[in-house]
Amino acid sequence: MAAEGWFCRWGWGRRCPGRPGLPGPGPGPTTPLLLFLLLGPVVADITDGNSEHLKREHSLIKPYQGVGSSSMPLWDFQGSTILTSQYVRLTPDERSKEGSIWNHQPCFLKDWEMHVHFKVHGAGKKNLHGDGIALWYTRDRLVPGPVFGSKDNFHGLAIFLDTYPNDETTERVFPYISVMVNNGSLSYDHSKDGRWTELAGCTADFRNRDHDTFLAVRYSRGRLTVMTDLEDKNEWKNCIDITGVRLPTGYYFGASAGTGDLSDNHDIISMKLFQLMVEHTPDEENIDWTKIEPSVNFLKSPKAPPSLLPQTMWMTRRETSAAGP
Repeated sequence: MAAEGWFCRWGWGRRCPGRPGLPGPGPGPTTPLLLFLLLGPVVADITDGNSEHLKREHSLIKPYQGVGSSSMPLWDFQGSTILTSQYVRLTPDERSKEGSIWNHQPCFLKDWEMHVHFKVHGAGKKNLHGDGIALWYTRDRLVPGPVFGSKDNFHGLAIFLDTYPNDETTERVFPYISVMVNNGSLSYDHSKDGRWTELAGCTADFRNRDHDTFLAVRYSRGRLTVMTDLEDKNEWKNCIDITGVRLPTGYYFGASAGTGDLSDNHDIISMKLFQLMVEHTPDEENIDWTKIEPSVNFLKSPKAPPSLLPQTMWMTRRETSAAGP
């Protein structure tokens, strides 16, 4: 197939249908950093989801071959997670439940994009439901804990799809999606809905929708982008777009959810990982990407004062450049 056949030039807005069962955005050529700095955010090419880029060893696709299987152990699950023919339910709509599902294979792609088809629904009325889903790319897997059913002080990346405002003074509108990068030294503060360690976030009305809901996470050359398709319009909406993020290879993808006094059904229908075809410099190729420490080069101060954040997470541009991409 010709290379130009892999891309659907619809920009950030329109979600390319692609083949049946492969919705969502995907790999596109990397925009030069200089152009980005001069022109600001630019339109990016989005793939039509062709299987040439789909990494099946890191993807959860119906009929869920390999989930919990000894013959094809691609995914493992624990806690309250149950497997059906149509979805993986991380928690039922019951109190005090925790569940997770984790890819068995570490991912060694430098540039990737994950598409998640999910559903959060339940009988609870407004603000009487919780708690939400977390999507992970982390060093450790299958470790239960207090952060949406998984461990605190993790190493790697987390995307939180939070449905309940624990902080009564918050100005956020929930449900709310936020991103956190951790080198093991930060703790997620549930009482403040992770506000002090949040890199960026957006309001996203994904609960109790009567149509499919999707989320896409793209990581390429230090740029992290999160997009949503929640309106049944076959269109992507930008949620988070930040630069200066450094993530190693060799970590694991997973999803978890938890309920407390309030509850919801938290379902994963599919998780599809695509390889982004990106050129790297010889210096970048010579780096041992498995040894990179998860960190962020803040272009502006995060929401927490410096005294509340470990110094290891406060990397200057000079330090980041010296350490690699």
